[in-house]
Amino acid sequence: RYRDVNASDITHVKLENDVEVKIVAGKVGDAVGPVKDVVINPEYLDVFIPSGAAFTHPVVVGHTVFAYVYHGTGKFSPSSRSIQVAENIVLYDDGDSISIEAISDLRFLLISGKPLNEPVAWQGPIVMNTDEELRIAFAEYRDGTFLKHK
Repeated sequence: RYRDVNASDITHVKLENDVEVKIVAGKVGDAVGPVKDVVINPEYLDVFIPSGAAFTHPVVVGHTVFAYVYHGTGKFSPSSRSIQVAENIVLYDDGDSISIEAISDLRFLLISGKPLNEPVAWQGPIVMNTDEELRIAFAEYRDGTFLKHK
């Protein structure tokens, strides 16, 4: 479900070696992000590692874990997970922790969550499970009934 989160609501922690983490969802040490109570138990971290420093983080076994690198270079090593790299994405296999060492100042999003194992139908900004659900969603959008208020 959608959450509206302002930048001022995001938890910011500074770790050893000047590693900085903004926590949108999940936790780092005792610090917890503002997004909670989501069924897939997501973790959404914006991580900065200065050149030469390292970051090791526990992750939940069975969750999908990936890093999206948007600045700098680093060595993404499995602590207990193997990895696949495609352009700026590092996809980890199953395990209980990950480790990253910055070769240059490095910024990336670390995202994880429980897999839904559901079909995905996608068109533009709308994601549903079937093409029929997409058709209905776009019809509701055109009719002004797409957004439901409780």
